[in-house]
Amino acid sequence: MAEHPLKWQSGGITEGASRAPARAMLRASGFDREALARPIVGIANTWTEIGPCNYHLRELAASLKDGIRAAGGTPMEFNTVSISDGITMGSAGMRASLVSREVIADSIELVARGNLFDALIVLVGCDKTIPAGAMALARLDIPGVLLYGGSIAPGHVQGRDVTIQDVFEAVGAHAAGKLTDAGLCEIEERACPGAGACGGQFTANTMATACEFLGIAAMGSGDVPATDPGKQQVAVRTGALVMDVLHHDRRPSKILTRAALENAIASVAATGGSTNAVLHLLAIAREAGVALDIADFDRISARVPLLADLKPGGRFVAADLHAAGGTRLVAKRLLEAGALHADMLTVTGRTLGDEAAGATETAGQQVVRSASAPLKPTGGLVILRGNLAPDGCVVKVAGADHLTHQGPARVFDSEEEAFAAVQGGRITHGDVVVIRYEGPKGGPGMREMLAVTAAIVGAGLGDSVALVTDGRISGATRGLMAGHVAPEAATGGPIAAVRDGDRITFDLKGRTIRVEISDAELASRLARWTPPGARYADGVMGKYARLVGSAAEGAVTSAAHVTERTDQKSGVGA
Repeated sequence: MAEHPLKWQSGGITEGASRAPARAMLRASGFDREALARPIVGIANTWTEIGPCNYHLRELAASLKDGIRAAGGTPMEFNTVSISDGITMGSAGMRASLVSREVIADSIELVARGNLFDALIVLVGCDKTIPAGAMALARLDIPGVLLYGGSIAPGHVQGRDVTIQDVFEAVGAHAAGKLTDAGLCEIEERACPGAGACGGQFTANTMATACEFLGIAAMGSGDVPATDPGKQQVAVRTGALVMDVLHHDRRPSKILTRAALENAIASVAATGGSTNAVLHLLAIAREAGVALDIADFDRISARVPLLADLKPGGRFVAADLHAAGGTRLVAKRLLEAGALHADMLTVTGRTLGDEAAGATETAGQQVVRSASAPLKPTGGLVILRGNLAPDGCVVKVAGADHLTHQGPARVFDSEEEAFAAVQGGRITHGDVVVIRYEGPKGGPGMREMLAVTAAIVGAGLGDSVALVTDGRISGATRGLMAGHVAPEAATGGPIAAVRDGDRITFDLKGRTIRVEISDAELASRLARWTPPGARYADGVMGKYARLVGSAAEGAVTSAAHVTERTDQKSGVGA
């Protein structure tokens, strides 16, 4: 039998007399001669029963397989790890979250290389699985598609929609005596009604949106909520799509260009998305060999209007965006604003402009504003620099109403210390909470500070207290909260020298963040600074701490050299 023309790689496993042992083992797994004669499509599934974000992905993978088989391919499913940020938040377990991004990407790469798949679908759900899937596709550069499992439906409490964000903020309100035990229990029990990733424009939905604007996921595929009956048909179509991608040799290197990354940044800015997108898009760019700098986020966000009224800073959840017209509608609005590269290729074979042209807006929807009447004239991300963060830090202004702040530092060397202070009523109006030694190396793993930031909001201090950390800021955070301070404290960054009572100034218009001490005093303190001992000396956490780079470069463990490709174009808002 002649080898199938699309088995450009898997024939090394399945073809010829010498491969009889491999075929014998694959037969034992249910693959007959006909199945092995077809192109082999790997399905990297991030299913887990620990948490709702990925809980439904086994069923979705079955529909993917149906689509692949109907289009002439043979699917082979495998699994990888997943850590839920919402579950581990505020605990030592949260240190594993960002580490898992590298492990997921590495494991997908290993299985795909080991089995010589001809194409690959990455099925993702919670926060780190999405960028990890895109990173793996970029590394492998084989025909592939990313599919997001979709958002959870909102919960309902006393006639209003609620999400996991409301539960975290309820903890702060409960500690401040503003919510009863029964009230906290009611929100806890109703906030998460079933499968799907966290419901606002938090990190999962932000990165799902960004991947559609990158072109590595089909436009609109992530919009459909996890429990919507139409989600299975999305999976069937995605299975057929990956075979089309394989047939036309539509590789990530043709899609993940500089212009595509700028489109993704614009989508984050326009939807008030998570600051974690800065880390993840920098990491994806590095894997794709595309030059991208933290300053690019500020440049693009400054010229992109905030269009989507989504939680945590707005009123609506992801399911509302789907009902309003979805990511296609956001893309159409950004094109109308002149804020996208419309000619960028996507996995469907159509350009981003073609996809946007197919947008259907629901009459009377209030989720996505017009380009002429945005929520704000500029996007949701700001990069601040100054003597406290020479390499930059990130603020999400979509959820912040005050653009300047000066107050005394309240310094904590761990998230737990800061959380205890907020819960104990030791943080007051005007303070600047400083949480350090939570960066990529110092954590290690760069924990999110949602437990602290939500407790501040829940205590009624969201409009009068600021926060700065070398850790991460959750996608569900709102208020004047600066994360990703670089260099981090564990490497001797200036945040390590801040003392209780030092005045810290935020100036979002001026894009600065400063500790109000002299350069000489700052240098003197840093000269006397000694690094703390490592929290983990060995194991995966110790290995990560030794290898990981700065948050300003995506907190990646890869030493890959980035070179500008000749096919890149830039200039959105330039």
